[in-house]
Amino acid sequence: MRVQNNIRNQYILISDLVLILASVFGSYVLRLEMGLAFLQYLPSAFWLAGLALIIKPLVYHSFGLYRRLWLYASIQELKLIVTAVTTASVLLSFGIVGLFTLGAFTGFPRSVLVIDWLLSVFMVGGIRFALRLLAENNHQNNNMQLTAHTKRVVIVGAGDAGALVVRELQKNPQLNLSPIGFLDDNPDKHGKQIYGVPVVGSLTDLEHILRTRHIDEVIIAIPSAPGRVVRLVADVCRLKGVPFRTMPGMYELLGGKVNVSRLREVDIADLLRRETTRMQDDRIGATLGDKVVLVTGAGGSIGGELCRQIARWRPAELIVLGHGENSIFETWMELQETYPSLLARPVIADVRDLTRMQAVFSRFRPDVVFHAAAHKHVPMMEMNVSEAVSNNILGTRNVVKAALQNGVDQLVMISTDKAIRPANVMGATKRLAEMIVLDAAGRSGRSYSVVRFGNVLGSRGSVVPLFKRQIAKGGPVTITHPDMKRYFMTIPEAVYLVLQAASLGQGGEVFVLNMGQQVRILDLAEDLIRLSGLEPGRDIEIVFTGIRQGEKLSEDLWDEGHQFQPTPHPDIMRLLSEEEMVGEQLHNAVNELIRLSNEDDTAAIIDLLDILIPEAAIRSTPPPEMTSI
Repeated sequence: MRVQNNIRNQYILISDLVLILASVFGSYVLRLEMGLAFLQYLPSAFWLAGLALIIKPLVYHSFGLYRRLWLYASIQELKLIVTAVTTASVLLSFGIVGLFTLGAFTGFPRSVLVIDWLLSVFMVGGIRFALRLLAENNHQNNNMQLTAHTKRVVIVGAGDAGALVVRELQKNPQLNLSPIGFLDDNPDKHGKQIYGVPVVGSLTDLEHILRTRHIDEVIIAIPSAPGRVVRLVADVCRLKGVPFRTMPGMYELLGGKVNVSRLREVDIADLLRRETTRMQDDRIGATLGDKVVLVTGAGGSIGGELCRQIARWRPAELIVLGHGENSIFETWMELQETYPSLLARPVIADVRDLTRMQAVFSRFRPDVVFHAAAHKHVPMMEMNVSEAVSNNILGTRNVVKAALQNGVDQLVMISTDKAIRPANVMGATKRLAEMIVLDAAGRSGRSYSVVRFGNVLGSRGSVVPLFKRQIAKGGPVTITHPDMKRYFMTIPEAVYLVLQAASLGQGGEVFVLNMGQQVRILDLAEDLIRLSGLEPGRDIEIVFTGIRQGEKLSEDLWDEGHQFQPTPHPDIMRLLSEEEMVGEQLHNAVNELIRLSNEDDTAAIIDLLDILIPEAAIRSTPPPEMTSI
């Protein structure tokens, strides 16, 4: 392809040389006509032509006019052409005036310089934009040839993203997608055309358009489309049996480019019953830029996404720490490929090893720490209680201790809504871990804080990948209870909240996200089945298996009766007046839990957790059953 482009640009250079001569002599003809005056000034025309053949190609080359694909010429290229021609004409004017001054010829009409400039703009621009017109005509001919196999597509959203989708579809007939029209709720756009494709109505007209225009597919070209828009399109398309896709969401577009190859099938994450989190990038940049940042649990879903988003803010160094060799290797390699200039250092270490943590912190001296390492699966921790204590509690204490000893200014711990009125071991151990972080903030005065959020869609072990595997196998989809509800957010949202909390934290805060209303797991399962082109109950059976040990029908982000206050970020709140253990009492409680963990005394651990944590109800949960996982 590179060789072919060079050959084409050689042809353009040859054409430019011919047009330079045509422009110079054409200027003289237009100014003097073919009379005696023309013959009189002909020597100056030869000098001007010779000088133009030297100056203009060199200037055009310096402006990159021979390094561009003119099949995609736009207004920007037109500006470039005018600038290049103007620069060349100015230099040519100085040259020809200098030759005249030196007596190379007796005289020349100065107005031909202006005429030459006008003709050059017209000719240089004309030949290049002619290539685009030929390409457009070729694309149209190809589209005409593919009509028998081409799907008719309607685009939801007549903005920049929609226009870009249409251009890509028109330029790539091999995609077999032909845009028939736009739908947009802006009445000023109705009846207008974008790249020859009309805006045929608003979103409420979708059902009518699908029925009357025989549409084969719908594309939502609104990268920030709210859930209600996606659900409306999904419902109408499902009723009409028409597949649909959507542009990537805002978080997926960070650092990337929108093009038709990144269109994806609608995922369950598009159907959140709330608006996505708003971003305040300036605060995050001030917190992470040029800092040494350490992420524990960097091989997990949240930890890996933390590393990806942190890398965007150009930290001085990013320490990728985790216990699993393979997962840390994958995260590190992805960072190396995506951000080659980033100094990312992989560290294999277990947060339960205090000596190792102290050595790592002493070596790298991080400014900011994100503590994401934890055991998170509720049923698994009910059957491995000692491991939950050693990893979630002891591991957090070790990280905090190493951070304090090495002067870490900021630490953010990732927590969970299951830490509130915990009914399971995982939630209880995370609540104790929160207390360790908050106690350290109170004792040191440093910016150590906690972020709580609900379930994360698409993370390892989460419900959506499980449902997808079950649907792929033909069902059944298993749900513990028809009334089970949870707060949901996407992985990028969860990580963004953590980064935002780091920019807001002064020390000792517990931050929570305004996550809207809880969503029924049954609704998510039915949505995902329908988006797979199937019908719940008919094609895929839904089976209720019963509530698992430690599960609640719904979760809480803070205890009832506790107050919260707004923060500078509209989607983040700070909890107030939570009852926490501090100082010697917390130290003794943690030591006792670690001792019981070393002895693997599960019953004693559960009893003690129920005593230590307000409103905990761990002992009242039924015994675990592997069949319900």
